[in-house]
Amino acid sequence: MLNAIVLTPNKISNTNTLLSQSGSQRKFKILSLFSGCGGLDLGFSGGFSFLGKKYPKRSFETIWANDLDESACETFRRNFDHDTVCGDITKILDSKQSISLFDKAMPETVDVVLGGFPCQDFSHAGKRKGFSSKRGVLYRSMAEVIKKTRPLVFVAENVRGLLTMNHGEAIKTIVKDFEGLGYHVVYKLLTAADYEVPQVRERVIIVGTRKDKLPPFEYPKPILDKRNWISLKRAIGDLERHDEGKIANHYWSKAKKNEGQGNSMVSADKPGPTMRTEHHGNIEYHWNGKRRLSAREAARIQSFPDDFVFYPSTSAAYKQIGNAVPPVLAWHIAAAVEKFLNNHMK
Repeated sequence: MLNAIVLTPNKISNTNTLLSQSGSQRKFKILSLFSGCGGLDLGFSGGFSFLGKKYPKRSFETIWANDLDESACETFRRNFDHDTVCGDITKILDSKQSISLFDKAMPETVDVVLGGFPCQDFSHAGKRKGFSSKRGVLYRSMAEVIKKTRPLVFVAENVRGLLTMNHGEAIKTIVKDFEGLGYHVVYKLLTAADYEVPQVRERVIIVGTRKDKLPPFEYPKPILDKRNWISLKRAIGDLERHDEGKIANHYWSKAKKNEGQGNSMVSADKPGPTMRTEHHGNIEYHWNGKRRLSAREAARIQSFPDDFVFYPSTSAAYKQIGNAVPPVLAWHIAAAVEKFLNNHMK
């Protein structure tokens, strides 16, 4: 409901970017769009563990977040110490209103805008409608937010199919539109498995930096290569011995096997395939051949920590997990953005 989006004072900061309490490090304020359950936000905030490794807190804090999906918003609220605005961003930004709901709730300073704008219509697995669909032009809402807030940096995420949509014209159009706002814009196809995520997931990461303050962004170098990618045995092997429901979200789809996508069996000695959003229960089978992957196993494959719980159902969890940016990949991107800002904003 749009009338529920005004944030309470304790949920939002109106201060400019400040040094941390120690006085040694800046805290960068994030505005998060198309946040989903919060994979990108978790990566940028840091302070979590995955497969026994700690990913320390980063110098970012989310001060405003938005998504349309009510289940994802519920998951976001329950896992973070701040609210999310659940509603259609195009309506929130509606210029026909005397004062947009967005402007009324917006803090004075935003340093970073994040946005995994909807990607199904650019996906090879989807119908590839691209700019011909309503969802295919939602990046323009992100552009409108950037125009209003003038962040130092923005980070957008999308599927590999964006690079080939309309014979490559889609990505050119998006870059041109973002550049028109006064930003250096670069993009790169990253493989999540190269960044400690047990999944061969390829995503386009678009980064814009303000031309009047910053040079073009420099991407983080891969942490791993194919020789030492994290296998599913290491990532989810321990979950095989746990009964259904004994661990949060450890429930699995009972959909019968058919000839469609997602009915193959994962390999224990390799990273997992891309966790998809629209699978209608046809998520891949466990290597034991007895059942499909559970939502918790899918979350592990996406690099979510086990204390990150998805609501309100298993089907909703699968969708949220498939939609998310892997938190560990996001953490490495955040580390590069933090280093970049600290080096150039002295």
